[in-house]
Amino acid sequence: MTQTTNPLDAWIAEERAIIDRLEGGPGPGLARPEQVAGKTGLEVMQAMLNGDIPYAAIAKTLDFTIISVSKGVAVFQGTPLAQHLNPLGTIHGGWVATMLDSALGCSVHTMMPPGRAYTTAELSVNYVRAVTPKVQRVRAEGKVIHCGRQLATAEARLVGADGTLYAHATTTCLVFEVPAAR
Repeated sequence: MTQTTNPLDAWIAEERAIIDRLEGGPGPGLARPEQVAGKTGLEVMQAMLNGDIPYAAIAKTLDFTIISVSKGVAVFQGTPLAQHLNPLGTIHGGWVATMLDSALGCSVHTMMPPGRAYTTAELSVNYVRAVTPKVQRVRAEGKVIHCGRQLATAEARLVGADGTLYAHATTTCLVFEVPAAR
């Protein structure tokens, strides 16, 4: 007889293991230049996920966590809490947009060769269902559509453990050479 795992329980267990690893490393902050020099964007993201370099402080501030990265893909998981509510009693759209933007940007980051970086030029979010604190976890999965020398585009979806779609988004990022340190 096979044991069926509740998807939400699996998500929470995976999140706990990752948070323990991240908090066992340097915690939130900025990587030093020598920690990222010569690395691809994917290598930097993997080092962050492994707890070898600091992770973005915004994730701790807004209660979301990087879950996985691979070439052209980044997944974040968040906990919608009462502190994220807007005056109407639903999770603020900015919280949703920030999770989606993180997944989008990090998916593009995984495609950067050493010495290249990106910045968001455009973010478009479509909200299709309200998120409330009753939704225990949501995941934002960003996937690169195109990554060229000057522009990259990506798409993301924010879903619950039961598969409910709450929002989806797209981004256009400007890709550029990292200026040499002086």
